[in-house]
Amino acid sequence: MKKSVCVLGLGYIGLPTSAMFASHGHKVYGVDLNPEVIKALQKGEIIIEEPYLDILVQAAVTSSNLVASDTPREADVFIIAVPTPITADKRADLSYVESGTRSIVPYLRPGNIVILESTSPAGTTDDLVVPILEESGLKAGIDFLAGHSPERVLPGQILMELVNNNRIIGGINHESSVAIRDLYKTFVRGEMFLTDARTAEMTKMMENTFRDVNIALANELAMICEKSGINAWEVIQLANKHPRVNIHQPGPGVGGHCLAVDPWFIVEKAPDEARIIRTAREINDGMPGHVLQNIQKMLPSGGTVAVLGVTYKPDVDDVRESPIIELIHLLRESGGFTLQIHDPFVRLDGDYCPSVDSAVQGANLVLLAVNHSAYKGLALKGDMAVYDLRNAYEKADYLIGSGRNA
Repeated sequence: MKKSVCVLGLGYIGLPTSAMFASHGHKVYGVDLNPEVIKALQKGEIIIEEPYLDILVQAAVTSSNLVASDTPREADVFIIAVPTPITADKRADLSYVESGTRSIVPYLRPGNIVILESTSPAGTTDDLVVPILEESGLKAGIDFLAGHSPERVLPGQILMELVNNNRIIGGINHESSVAIRDLYKTFVRGEMFLTDARTAEMTKMMENTFRDVNIALANELAMICEKSGINAWEVIQLANKHPRVNIHQPGPGVGGHCLAVDPWFIVEKAPDEARIIRTAREINDGMPGHVLQNIQKMLPSGGTVAVLGVTYKPDVDDVRESPIIELIHLLRESGGFTLQIHDPFVRLDGDYCPSVDSAVQGANLVLLAVNHSAYKGLALKGDMAVYDLRNAYEKADYLIGSGRNA
């Protein structure tokens, strides 16, 4: 049975999810407080970069199955896909989840389903979302169903992974889990595993924490190898020949909304127990500072640094929690450096160069910060040095973790 679905938050997750439901025949009301998002969507356009999403959105809007608005409306299903950023003191900012949930209350009716997709600390659905919804006078699990079903997708592959990835469904009761599963069966081909809301919330956070801890191990190895004159990349390559070893790659830190944020949600809830998780976060958060120190050794008298790439990963326009943004801030703050910045997907205010050639012109050091496809096979002239943070450039003078940076 086709349903009406109200999606709160039309970002990297909410918009693809809205388009996916709409393209499968559901009537979707997309809600966002950003007027640019609404204005674009009303014309069948998008303001984010994601392969094929523009085509899917245009078709959904043309069919009238996807309608944009800045306020919710009555629907069979409400999906909360708003941001859950981190505060300056490394705590979860749940203000968007709270305000989004409160905006639903006037429209909540018996038989509705409410789904929190936003990655949140364990207990958010039970302890924050449900009590607010029950201010409507309706009883959770009886009058309406609710649960948490986190996204598990990779920017640049969101549409494919929304369909094919396995999905965790955590309801406040079994009936909620079954109802949410049946809804996502609309387009999900991967397996769906039913559990409770708290377990689903913790599962999503731990998936990202596992990767963050592994990257921290690689970054710690890189710093040890730099001190010892050993190439960490070769160590990792050889160690990963073992059938039960899979060390990730070192780099300038960890970015993206998930990996750089979710582990802190666990630390917040269990600060005394989450010791490895905290240490891993501190290592990865400290990598931009480590890169700065290496640059200062390479250019002890300062100079011009060409920064190639600012996003948190290759070939996307996402700069959320990008360690390169932090590195640029540190370079500016340290003084003595002139920056020439380029990225094919985003444009930063100040120091931005419209082309790679203009960015590297006259530079003393070229910092290959993000291995965008546009930088593959980069040909550089003159006596400028190249500091490679991604093991992407064969002719680099310096490679993070190579033992040649000191």
